[in-house]
Amino acid sequence: MIVPMSKVTLLVNRPDQDIALKALRKMGLVHINIPRNLISDTVTRLEEKLNRAEKALNIIPFTDKPADATSHSAQDVIDNVLEIEELRSNLHRRREELREKMAWYDRWGTISLEDVAALAKEALYIKLYTASRSALETLQDDQWIFVIGGDKNDVQLALIATNNDQKLPFKEEILPDMEWHEIRDEEKEIEHDLSKLAGKLNTYTGDREKVKEKIVKIEKELTLAKVRDSMAEEGPVVILEGYIPEEEKDVIKKGADQNGWGYIIDKPADEDQPPTLVKTAKWIETIKPVFEFMGTVPGYREYDISLWFLVFFSLFFAMLIGDAGYGLIFISLTAWARMKMKKAPAEPFRLMYVLGGATFFWGVISGTWFGSEQIATIPFLKQFIIAPVSSFDLNNPSEFNDNQNFMMAMCFVIGAVHLTIAHLINAWKLRNSLNTLGQIGWALIIWGVFFLAGQLVLNKPMPAAGGWLLGIGFLMALFFSAIEKGFVKGALASLGNLPLNIISGFSDVVSYLRLFAVGYASVVVAYSFNQMAVGDGISGFFSGLIAAMILFLGHGLNIVLGAMSIIVHGVRLNMLEFSGHLGMEWSGIKYEPFKDN
Repeated sequence: MIVPMSKVTLLVNRPDQDIALKALRKMGLVHINIPRNLISDTVTRLEEKLNRAEKALNIIPFTDKPADATSHSAQDVIDNVLEIEELRSNLHRRREELREKMAWYDRWGTISLEDVAALAKEALYIKLYTASRSALETLQDDQWIFVIGGDKNDVQLALIATNNDQKLPFKEEILPDMEWHEIRDEEKEIEHDLSKLAGKLNTYTGDREKVKEKIVKIEKELTLAKVRDSMAEEGPVVILEGYIPEEEKDVIKKGADQNGWGYIIDKPADEDQPPTLVKTAKWIETIKPVFEFMGTVPGYREYDISLWFLVFFSLFFAMLIGDAGYGLIFISLTAWARMKMKKAPAEPFRLMYVLGGATFFWGVISGTWFGSEQIATIPFLKQFIIAPVSSFDLNNPSEFNDNQNFMMAMCFVIGAVHLTIAHLINAWKLRNSLNTLGQIGWALIIWGVFFLAGQLVLNKPMPAAGGWLLGIGFLMALFFSAIEKGFVKGALASLGNLPLNIISGFSDVVSYLRLFAVGYASVVVAYSFNQMAVGDGISGFFSGLIAAMILFLGHGLNIVLGAMSIIVHGVRLNMLEFSGHLGMEWSGIKYEPFKDN
């Protein structure tokens, strides 16, 4: 659930400002309102300092066997590393300039600039041009012109002139300002200098932790500076505004009384934007890594959809990957990673166990084991297969099961249920007003378009109930979605968008077909690689080695494509279709209390 917040305003005597901030930081409860456009000299200086420290940390090489920490302070390490990086950047830039010059010699050959200059003193001027082959016919025969290179379209020409004003009607090549050997020698020098700088940089590999600690310290200073600068001043009093979880009001009141602060604690106004703190059961927190990965936070007045996201995301993951063998790989890799990273947060590992388990279960009931129908026909495994969702026709091996219509219909059911849940959640939230009838109407529309999709996509006759659902749902959504404007005005306000919204609802239900399409494609890809590898059997050691490589690379590619489909399709169905019907904008501000750590 989204934890209710209280708005707190603290009034502190100006001389006690720093003491009050220390006390608040120790409490670690108040999310302080800091303007996004806050500008001050202190904040700007600390932000620049933080950027330099983070940049230095990214530059210091990461190695499993770092050097011993140097005796330099963290700030000296940061300054030295950035100085080295600046020298390296300048050298890289110069090397690129030299390579561009060398590319000229690669095209025209190792021409001696000294010889060209010497000939010019003797009134023999060498000029170079690039022209199309067809242009050769326009050249005069009385000129000293030589073809010295080119390709099927263009030619490289050298004109030897006795007059510096003599030219050809083509674009003249500018000679470089360095000799070929000078470029080569300087480039070698640069490579040597870069190698020395890399060695210097490696001496700081043991200072990474020192720099990390410095970054944490600067971040604390920056937060404190932002909080201090965000406090309004009224005569001898400074004012601080923020938010606290409603359940912690007494803690703030007690702290304010002990420190002699004035305070006002009230409910947030409609125009306020309180931060969002989500608290769920521990098993539901399994989905938290997905939200963190996407960087999404529900608005304070929106919904916590963690439970529904976990349930349906697990289902989508299982259907999109759809292979019991892959599920076992996910579970095994997760167990191995957990043994290696015992101190890491538990949620990502729990999530992968859930997703791997769901994938394994779906693969078992669909008879999909690395895309192999031979494995699916093993008697022990065959008994777990549910025929309508089977990937293969077990009575006719090597044939895919003709159950596409059933699977597409099931995808429509999943979509209709998913979107209905969204409208029922809205209806429950609006249960004290007639708007709830508008949301129930939308739930009826969803099931109406479900039957319509069955008719248009699967050629299933639409039952009479489908028409009634659409008609009744349309009327309820029309008259009760904006009932707060009045019965007639609300209906007129809804009428303009309602037809388009119904069409959008239809496309949303149909979009769940991606679960079947991508899952089916994954099976076909796995099956195809199996056929490539062992379709004609294995005749010897080398053919077996090649088959193993094909299987490893093929199934590895299939898993990678499946992982990409999870982001493209599995996340989308929750974040766009489902959240769209909920009316969520994911515009929340994460609750980040002012505290020491």
